[in-house]
Amino acid sequence: MEQYFSATQKMEQEVMFPSLLRGVFPEQDGAAPAAGAHVDLYERYQLLKAIKPMVEKGLASVADQSPTSTHVDTDTSSDAHDAMDAQLEERLSHHLAGLQQVLTHLTRDTNALTRRYSQILEQITPSEGQPSW
Repeated sequence: MEQYFSATQKMEQEVMFPSLLRGVFPEQDGAAPAAGAHVDLYERYQLLKAIKPMVEKGLASVADQSPTSTHVDTDTSSDAHDAMDAQLEERLSHHLAGLQQVLTHLTRDTNALTRRYSQILEQITPSEGQPSW
């Protein structure tokens, strides 16, 4: 989670002119853009910026939620209760694994976009030997 927030913060700090990303498509490990890749880095930048507040809001709403009641069912047997707990733990584990995969993917995309933006800036920035008028 922290890696995701760190990557998006770095992207927001470094990408000062997002319009430079228009018409630039993501590269797959130095290869040509994927055949089905119709989204340029500018659109991906906008998407990544839009996702961040949703992730932050989701985390805040989860932290703000508290149980509304402390209902204890005395009719439930201990074995059935343990089975329910195991099922809930399994479901939670499954969802957390999915969340981790999504955040890992978003972090990778964010870092790749930031690297590509830096490469674009290096290409358009004059070197020391050239006049900058």
